[in-house]
This record gives sequence, structure tokens and C-alpha cells, in this order.
Amino acid sequence: MNAAPTTPALANDAQRGSHWQQRMVLQPFYDVGGITIYCGDNREILPLLPDADLLLTDPPYGIGEGVKASRRTQAAKGDARWKSRVPTDYAPGEWDSEPVPQWMMELARAKCARQIIFGGNYYPLPPSKCWLVWDKDNGASDFADCELAWTNLDKAVRRLRYLWNGFQKEKPEKRYHPTQKPLELMSWCLNQVPEAKTILDPWMGSGTTLVAAKERGLKAIGIEANETYCRDAVSRLAQGVLGLENEKSCDSGAIKQ
Repeated sequence: MNAAPTTPALANDAQRGSHWQQRMVLQPFYDVGGITIYCGDNREILPLLPDADLLLTDPPYGIGEGVKASRRTQAAKGDARWKSRVPTDYAPGEWDSEPVPQWMMELARAKCARQIIFGGNYYPLPPSKCWLVWDKDNGASDFADCELAWTNLDKAVRRLRYLWNGFQKEKPEKRYHPTQKPLELMSWCLNQVPEAKTILDPWMGSGTTLVAAKERGLKAIGIEANETYCRDAVSRLAQGVLGLENEKSCDSGAIKQ
């Protein structure tokens, strides 16, 4: 388990010395047009971020999806039925081996007045008047019919039906991450809080929340520990944008404009 840091967060760790002082200034992985990505450890980055209007995030649930997704892909590769369409080979990982520590979830919530948290049914969150229900329109399958997002919004329960089942999708959309949410879904979530101008996603994965925010001209901050997914997010954010020559390459470090 990840223990909660001391207060102020990590600042009293004498062993870090000048190294900690250097890290007090956050270095974005990407910072273009009001969209910022930090690649690193949430425990160190999240306490240093400014507040935002809306927390819109899909944290790990602790159900081992990183390992299970890789196993499904390997099994499909040996199945003749998948010969013409091999599933995406997601690298195995332990990122979903346990839920986010409660202190970290509370810290993320404290930074935003409005909150939408997918997988909220896996966390000890307060009673909610408004759950957001994503009906995945899976039909007869072994996968869950719906996913739930806990909110602290003062409105009735809302539901979106949107097909997202392997190769069967409502609209064509490339998958970069095993638990990636559809762009349409995250845009719909933003619709629930139209007054929000700044968005925070501390568990951004491949950046769907940030792409949805960018399409609306909103500012957003995302955090992701896996550099591959950070690069995927940068690629998605760059799609359809003019003047890409003004952006520095990922290979040279942070991207700014």
C-alpha cells in the first residue's frame, strides 16, 4: 500500500535534500494550448497542482485489468477466428493491482469543487444524488452491461448508451489503453458541468479526458505514470491541429508552445 506522505507532502524527507528542492518546480511532459501533461508519480505531482473546476477521471479499480487485458490478447493471437483482426497488444502491467489509496483520492477531490469519478462503486465515497451510467450496449457478452461514475453533482441520475465492445464501436476510434473510455463518453461527462473551465484528470491513461477538453477549448491537466501512454496522449492531442511545427518533439523532453 502507498502510505500517505507527511505534511507538507514529502517536504520533510531529509534524505531527498537538494534533490527534493529541484523537483518542487514541476516539469510538464507536454504543455500546449492550455493542455498540460505531467508524466510521473501522483504522490509527488498532485499535491503541487493548482485547483480546478472539475475532477473528471477514471482511476484504477483494483481488478487487475492490466494483466487480464494482456492475457486476452495473447489468447486471441492463437485463435484462428482472430486471424484477420488481432487485438491490440497492451503491455502487461500492475497499475490496476489495487485501488488508489484513499488519501490520494481525497486529495484529488479536494482540488475540485465538482467531481466525476468512474469506478466510484469501488471506492468508499459519500452518497450521491447523481450517478452517471454508461450503458455499453454489449448485448449477450461476459462483460459488464454498464459502468458507473460517482459524482457530487446536484442533479438526477443520467445515462448514456454508447456501444464499446472490442471491435464493435458506435464510432471508429483507436484504442491505446485497455480501460480507455470513448471520447463521446467523456464529452458527455463534460456536458454535465457546462460551467467548468478547468479540468483535472490525475489518472489520465491515454488522455481521452484531455482530448475532450481540448475540443471544447477548455484548460486541462493530466497525470500519468506510464510514459508510453503519455506519448499516446500527445499523439492524440496533435491530431487535427495546425501548426504542429511549433511544437517540440517528445524526444527532446517536454513539449511546450
